[in-house]
Amino acid sequence: MNVTDQMQQELQGLKERSNLRTLPALIHEGREVIAGGQRMLNLSSNDYLGLAADRTLREEFLQELTADSFLPTSSSSRLLTGNFTVYAELEQTLAQLFGTEAALVFNSGYHANTGILPAVSDTQTLILADKLVHASLIDGIRLSSAKCIRYRHNDLKQLERLLAENHAAYRQVIVVTESIFSMDGDTADLKELVRLKQMYENVLLYVDEAHAFGARGEQGLGCAEETGCIREIDFLVGTFGKAAASAGAYIVCRRTIREYLVNRMRTLIFTTALPPVNIAWTLFIVRRLGGFRERRIHLENISNILREALKEKGYECPSASYIVPMIVGKSSETIQKAEELQRHGFYALPVRPPTVSEGTSRIRFSLTAEIREEEVRKLVKYIK
Repeated sequence: MNVTDQMQQELQGLKERSNLRTLPALIHEGREVIAGGQRMLNLSSNDYLGLAADRTLREEFLQELTADSFLPTSSSSRLLTGNFTVYAELEQTLAQLFGTEAALVFNSGYHANTGILPAVSDTQTLILADKLVHASLIDGIRLSSAKCIRYRHNDLKQLERLLAENHAAYRQVIVVTESIFSMDGDTADLKELVRLKQMYENVLLYVDEAHAFGARGEQGLGCAEETGCIREIDFLVGTFGKAAASAGAYIVCRRTIREYLVNRMRTLIFTTALPPVNIAWTLFIVRRLGGFRERRIHLENISNILREALKEKGYECPSASYIVPMIVGKSSETIQKAEELQRHGFYALPVRPPTVSEGTSRIRFSLTAEIREEEVRKLVKYIK
């Protein structure tokens, strides 16, 4: 059997298990999508504040652009000629908002998570990672030379035991978690994680706020702001591609860590930087995050309505956020339920292995501030 035949066989196996993926053909129109000729309310976007669908914001930004400021490429790495002034403006703004010594911007959340951990760890490093951290963090751990132990999801008693048993055997221990987990929508106890970290001098804390930045906290700075933990987190990472309606990622940290990453982080050093016009749009949004409080309140309200409705209908729903999973179980049944909702005008997608564990396939409702309360209540009526 040649290589392509083997690939085809594996694809057929995925299809038989209802786990085959294809790229959807979509037309986007604001908060709606058109697929297969059918118009549907988009319930699968990470545009949590609805900013990506806000035409008024885009028009305001475009009015600020000129032929000189519309720079669609950086043409090189930031360490060569790609470090435009707007990068420094964005990083200074982030550091000021978070009250940290420094910030550093990356091309994506995937670049951040696959680059930071290999840069700052070595064979004398132990990484203790939550069992459900994102694939990008898992890949970052694999690329590092550190030893890794995965603790049970949000089981901080087990984490405490692992720290007590292992901290003395390593130069440093890095605890890795998300603040809002991307598939269950539940949250980590950041205050307790900080307490555990502070028990030992050689323990560092890495928190991925990809799904919290923009949509949580009084100023939209995430769960770390919400819990008052910003200054106690050594590697506070977030992305612009979700609630901030842009692309790229950041870390806010101590100045020494920033300088170290500039010198050691391969996914920063060896890549063409994001286009300056993209960074300018990100800066435009970040400066306005504090003013979107009403959107965050509305998002919390409709999320509560959907979560409670799912529980009343007998579904397991671990969520504490606007990521609201309806856990079905079998992939084939999940696909059927998603298709039924789509027929009723709701673009809700099935999430299947390997993204989630076998037997936990679910429809992942991803709510945005553009969705109205009456639309959520209508959705609930079609959920069996």
